[in-house]
Amino acid sequence: MSGDRWLPILKTYCPLKAGSIDGTDADPHDKAVIRALNSTYKPNNRLPGNPDRTLFVSRLSPNTNEDVLMKTFETFGEIKRLNLVRDIVTGFSKGYAFVEFVEEKSAYIANREANKIVIDQKEIFVDFEIQRTLPAWKPRRLGGGFGGKKESGQLRFGGKDRPFKKPFMVENVWRESRASRDEDSRQYRSRDSDRDHERYQSERRDRKQYRERSHSRDRYRHRNRSRSRDRHRDRKTYRKDD
Repeated sequence: MSGDRWLPILKTYCPLKAGSIDGTDADPHDKAVIRALNSTYKPNNRLPGNPDRTLFVSRLSPNTNEDVLMKTFETFGEIKRLNLVRDIVTGFSKGYAFVEFVEEKSAYIANREANKIVIDQKEIFVDFEIQRTLPAWKPRRLGGGFGGKKESGQLRFGGKDRPFKKPFMVENVWRESRASRDEDSRQYRSRDSDRDHERYQSERRDRKQYRERSHSRDRYRHRNRSRSRDRHRDRKTYRKDD
């Protein structure tokens, strides 16, 4: 990330990084990324409520209503405001809502505990409101956002739902290569050491066998000399007797 410390979650929104699976792309992945880079977006700071105590709840079932959401989230703390976003024409739910708690602690607990729970047979996604809290935020309609569907070809990474995957750095390749070379070198030295040890043992056995053969020859020579002296002595004694 051009000298920045790598993180799985974006702390400042960047469409170029969000369009990359590991946050390291240098070129736009799709046309929507270019649109997001060229766009200007100002968050609506006139929205009611405190963004630090407000949760974004999405992937809701069309059948989920305000009462069901209220009953689900009030178990984490007192709720100040709940807004299930609906189509202004049809009145049908758009599948997401905003829940503001009275206390910030309750919002943090619900953010941690309510994510991926099942409501009306649908697994929901819960995160803090991003529009007013994440610097340089660009919404999905401008080519930014987080998440997305694979079939769209416009996935966005760096958020809670789809964090960056750790990049495969050249430095890691170098370290693995060096580790491999060191291991090969250790194995080579180990083989050399084994060969040296075997050679030493072989030479030691050869010297021992040579000493044993030499000792055996010395005993044989000594025994022959002793026998020769005995025969010579016997002949002298025999002559004297005569």
